[in-house]
Amino acid sequence: MEPIKLIECPRDALQGYPKPISTDVKIAYYQMLLKVGYDTLDCGSFVSTKAIPQMADSAKVIQQLDCSQSSTKLLTIVANLRGATEAVKHEKIQYLGYPESVSENFLVRNTGKTIRESLVILKQIKDLASSHQKELVVYLSMGFGNPYGDPWSTKIIKAWVADLAAFGIKIISLSDTVGTAKTEDIDLLFKELILAYPELEFGAHFHTHPDQWYSKINTAYLAGCRRFDGTIKGRGGCPMAHDELVGNIPMEKLISFLTAQNELPEGFDVLAFESAFNFSHKVFF
Repeated sequence: MEPIKLIECPRDALQGYPKPISTDVKIAYYQMLLKVGYDTLDCGSFVSTKAIPQMADSAKVIQQLDCSQSSTKLLTIVANLRGATEAVKHEKIQYLGYPESVSENFLVRNTGKTIRESLVILKQIKDLASSHQKELVVYLSMGFGNPYGDPWSTKIIKAWVADLAAFGIKIISLSDTVGTAKTEDIDLLFKELILAYPELEFGAHFHTHPDQWYSKINTAYLAGCRRFDGTIKGRGGCPMAHDELVGNIPMEKLISFLTAQNELPEGFDVLAFESAFNFSHKVFF
């Protein structure tokens, strides 16, 4: 069995936060998160600063981070070739995260691109990332259904994965974008995809109502998923969710769950996590 990978996503928590957070505070927060022992830190995005002004200083934040004492890898989100071209200039960044979607309605709302246009961009970014020794992580949004009436089924998700695998994508994170995932779909998809594509890495990026986090995480875990995204206190999430309580999986809940399974990643520093958790009150004020 593969070891657990925890991905902390402060970018997801910060990007929609209504109050501006200073560059210095972001750096201080990220430095604390780098001490925890996460596999990956989703720390910024190279997207339109008009659309997401909170991420306008991503390049500056990354430049000033001291990663020398941490094994945690950095991931940034890119939605077009321009953003990817900026991201690959940073040696500290190991992963580029690309937001794909099985829902064309959502994709147009989120990135202004149709699925056909998005796949062309994905291929361009994949080639660019490979030429700069970066790995691409594809987030398959609306991976468990969507509210827009677009066709959705587990067969459609499996067909998408087949196409992404043919593109050479190695890491695919199935995203419960608006918090509607059913446990039977979580179970079926992770079991069947992990069995069918042992060379790929499948992650769970769940958005959820606070009362439903356990069933989603437990189902994915039992189905063989070993890569989990979360944020401290579950901050962030998709603004298009119908329930304002729907947010990211709280990282503290994930840690509690994995502790009970005796599955915390090797080298995970709980005290460092508690320090970062406490400091988050100064970030989100």
